[in-house]
Parts: sequence; C-alpha cells; structure tokens
Amino acid sequence: MANSLNNWRPNDPNFELKKDSFGNYILQIPKNEGTLEYKFNQVNWETAEGDENGNKLENRKLVFIENNQTVENKILSWEHSAIKKNTVADNVKVLSENFYIPQLKTSRRIWIYLPPNYSTSHKKYPVIYMQDAQNLFNDATSFSGEWKIDETLNQLFAEGNPDAIVVGIENGGTERLNEYSPWNNEKYGGGKGDAYTEFLAKTLKPYIDKNYRTLPQAKNTALIGSSMGGLISFYAGLKYPEKFGKLGIFSPSFWFNFKDLNLFVNKNSKNLKNTQFYFLAGTEESEDMVSDIQKVISVLIKKGVPEENSKTKFDEDGTHSESYWSREFGTAYLWLFTK
Repeated sequence: MANSLNNWRPNDPNFELKKDSFGNYILQIPKNEGTLEYKFNQVNWETAEGDENGNKLENRKLVFIENNQTVENKILSWEHSAIKKNTVADNVKVLSENFYIPQLKTSRRIWIYLPPNYSTSHKKYPVIYMQDAQNLFNDATSFSGEWKIDETLNQLFAEGNPDAIVVGIENGGTERLNEYSPWNNEKYGGGKGDAYTEFLAKTLKPYIDKNYRTLPQAKNTALIGSSMGGLISFYAGLKYPEKFGKLGIFSPSFWFNFKDLNLFVNKNSKNLKNTQFYFLAGTEESEDMVSDIQKVISVLIKKGVPEENSKTKFDEDGTHSESYWSREFGTAYLWLFTK
C-alpha cells in the first residue's frame, strides 16, 4: 500500500499486505492524525489498482479518528490492464537516453520541451528544470497520469503567453528518495541530494545553455518539482540562487527531515531577495504539509525575502497526485513567468 505516510513508496515492506486464514489481505498501520491518502499496487506503479474499467483510480482517503478503525477495501482491477497511450506532443523529445551524471556516477534519461516557435525564430528562451520526467509529458511513461506540461504550455503559447524551454530529468527509481534529499531519514534513506543538485547546477544547466538558445540568468531559470521533487527543487534553489531564480514547490516532502531543512533555510537565506517562490499544497494532504510550508516561508521573510516574491496556494480539494499538480501547473507557471 503506497501512501502519504511512506512517501508513496510502492514496495515498502512496512506496508505489505499479508493474507490471513480467510483469504483476506490484511495490513495494520500506525495510529496517526489527519487524512491518509493511499493506493494499492503489486510492488510497483506499473501495477497500481484501477477503477472498474481498468482506468486510473484516484487516491483513496482515510480520516483518522481516536479509536481503532477497521476499513474494508475492494480492488476492482489493476491499472496495467488498460493500455496507456503515448500522449507526448511533437515538440517534446528525449534529449538523451543516458545523460551522464558524474556527481552520482550514473546516467539518466533527459527530456526536453521546445516552444512551438523555437525552430522558426532566433529568440532566446527561459528554462524550467523539472524533476520526475517520467510523469511530465507522456501518459505511457507515467505511473499515475501525466502533468500534461506540453499540452498546457502549447495552449498558453497559442493564447499569447510567455514561452519557455522545459528540461525534465527522470528520477532514479529505487534511488529516487536517496537522490531527492540531501539529508538522511533513518527509515527511508536520503543523503545524495547535494550531489544531485550539483549535477543540475554545474553539469546539466551549462550543457543546456551551451546547446540551446536560452536566457541563462537566474531570473529566467526555474526549478519545479512535487513531493520529494519539491524538496530537492527548493534545496537547489537555496543552494544555487545565482543559477535558479524561480521555484515552483508542489506538495513538498519537508517532513522527510524538517529539522535539517529548517537549519539549512536559516543558514542559506542570503542572496534570495530576487528569488520567486510558488508553494502549492492540498490542505488535507498530510497533517504538517501546510504548517511546514508556512514555517519555511516565515523564515525566508525574516531573512529578507520580500513578501511579494512568495506565493502560496492551498486547496481543500488538493491531493498528493499528478492530476492535482497537472491542474495547477499552468497557474504556477504564469505567476512565475509573468510577475
């Protein structure tokens, strides 16, 4: 059971259901507060549960109460029984199947979105670097639906809004938690985030600026990510403010190690007077999601970040899901690039 308590890990042994003598699958979870979002799967996201037709199923929700609770769920289908279609737009391509990351001694697939007028103009463009590229452009590669970045930006371009290049970095699968946090969590890992952000700032960005017509200044360069991707995007923006001046932080996993994060924000809030922050979260995603964001913003403002450079959007219907982040991407993009 992947869920908001275990950062949506599909193969967490602590949330593995066991078959009882009656043939039911049972899981006892820790007592908690607030709302739990969850979804069943068969070890990976390629086999997530679906609706009665084998299509995508929205996250299940459980509101914790003080007394012990028994909840019965029925799995209607497995989503992999439905064939996912390629939905990627013509102006998106795979930049590299194995772009080398020297800081981590590994390689990763990199995607790139070019504005519709890129090949017919001589202009230079701002750039957005986004995490979890599997979920950005193509439903066929996503684990639970795509963000529709290409469709959204193509539509905004057609309406006369600012355009931008988008570079998507695929996550490392089982290494995702390790690479998306610079600090360790005793239960879930982490600790390689510093090396990953160095890759973004010192390897990938210089490559993109050299090979594409970009506006390389920090004020024209954004980082956007969700969940753990939101955490690492925020960290990279604070560590390299001279590289990344616009940050879209969606449903960030600040809980992963809030103590070290708070210390980092207090020590690294210099030179952020020109950085723009767009925070997004659902009010019921987790008990501490909104309050953690508010605490971080409070520190940033005390350290000199102008209040007008920080925007928050908290939605009662917001869920920890690609569908929510997809819905809100266009609004965040316009705030960051038209302010």
